[in-house]
Amino acid sequence: MAKLTSYNLKVWLVVTIAAFSWGFGASIFATSSGQPGFYDYFGLDPTSRHTANILSAINACFFGGCALGALAQCYASDWVGRRGAFAISACLTLLGAALVAGSVQIAELFMFRVVQGIGSGMILGLVPLYLTEVAPPKHRGLMAGSTQFAGGCGYIVNSFASIGCYHSTNLSLSWRLPLACACIGPLGLLAGLFFIPESPRYLVWRGKQEKAYDILKLLHHDPKAPSEADAQAEFTQIIRQVELDKEDQATLVVMFQKPSWRRRSISVMILLFMQQAAGTYGITNYFPLLIQSLGMTADLALWLFCVYSVVATLGIGAFILVLDRYGRRLLLLIGFATVPCILLAEALLQWKYQGTTSTGGNGTCVLFIFLFIIFFQAIDAPTFVWMAEVFPTAIRAKGVSLGLFAYFVGTVTFSTPAAVALQSIKWGMFLIYAGLCVVSLIGVYFFLPETKGIPVEEIGALFGDTVAVYLTEDGTNIIEDKSSAYHVELTTVEQKAEEKV
Repeated sequence: MAKLTSYNLKVWLVVTIAAFSWGFGASIFATSSGQPGFYDYFGLDPTSRHTANILSAINACFFGGCALGALAQCYASDWVGRRGAFAISACLTLLGAALVAGSVQIAELFMFRVVQGIGSGMILGLVPLYLTEVAPPKHRGLMAGSTQFAGGCGYIVNSFASIGCYHSTNLSLSWRLPLACACIGPLGLLAGLFFIPESPRYLVWRGKQEKAYDILKLLHHDPKAPSEADAQAEFTQIIRQVELDKEDQATLVVMFQKPSWRRRSISVMILLFMQQAAGTYGITNYFPLLIQSLGMTADLALWLFCVYSVVATLGIGAFILVLDRYGRRLLLLIGFATVPCILLAEALLQWKYQGTTSTGGNGTCVLFIFLFIIFFQAIDAPTFVWMAEVFPTAIRAKGVSLGLFAYFVGTVTFSTPAAVALQSIKWGMFLIYAGLCVVSLIGVYFFLPETKGIPVEEIGALFGDTVAVYLTEDGTNIIEDKSSAYHVELTTVEQKAEEKV
């Protein structure tokens, strides 16, 4: 079986720049809302309901744009390829970030945040899609799961940049500079695209087998192996499975008509929607406001957001490392079981101590918020991996688009009202999130199959699809059936060329 090589790592590093760009861009208003200069410039009262509505609207514009970008991603990546779609998304994100940083009116923030969101939504779909298609099966969870880890690094850099800007004597600079820094990630991605290949599965789907095989040898060939049998075996399996999948029209309508595709589409959409029902963006995007409601200063709130971002990123890193060992399903069950208990405890603590002068009580409230984000990573780490790997190549881009559209609809649904909820129902918000997590736990237990270590061409068997051929355990040959020892002749590029003639 192919192992991780230096070439794999180079590709991974470039693509994680895209995920970093997403994390930085998604988090900038979580810290801008903690900057006094932001409120001073726009003449807003940070304690008023009017300001809470404006902050909610800004976040809704961004995540609404992300939902549109998620849908656009499937058409772009199938039309111009995965690399071309990365370029389009980077340009949109760069344009939106630059215009947001230069906004002089609230209306401009609304408008340009949508543009930035469209590009960011495309990026978030493309990263797990691309990494799933280039990763060796035994390391797919690690590589594709790094989407959220790199996004967390974006949160960290943004939070510390905001701390530095908070102490600037130039109040306008204090909130504009972090917004402008959101341009760095897209620029890095555009430069890095010259160093990564197109997805070999996309190339096979487009009939470019020779180029796909050359890329597979670079991506998956074990330099210590005496032959290229592993790359040739995977190439054969991809060819056979793509030819089989092409018998069905790859349209959004057919995805809900064919039973096996419909089950996958609905499962992914529900999983991604319910991930947001846990309340992560409702808590994270308004973290400084939440901390200040517990009697702490704006400066301390920003420092705690830095720590919060680091803890979240380390947490998801830890869960990603065990994702290929313990599987996607187990981690989801652990996350959806522990998070509601933590949220219930947070609600009770805030009911008891919020608005009081109890340092210990309010400190404990903060502690449980940190526990929440740690155990939420057990949900976050496997979700994007499972979403991208369960679809066949012919509809993978569309499947990821559907999943992320549901993800961002969930984000808008559960995070947009959070700023107002913090002022009105206060601790009751955490009870709502906890109850929805319990519903998610039941759904995962009964309906989500395990996919760890299974080549993406074979996952269809879990949903009732026909699998053309199977890889052997060592990944150097293919067989017609798991119970059979009969080896299928490996396909070469030359044979495919002869078939065309």
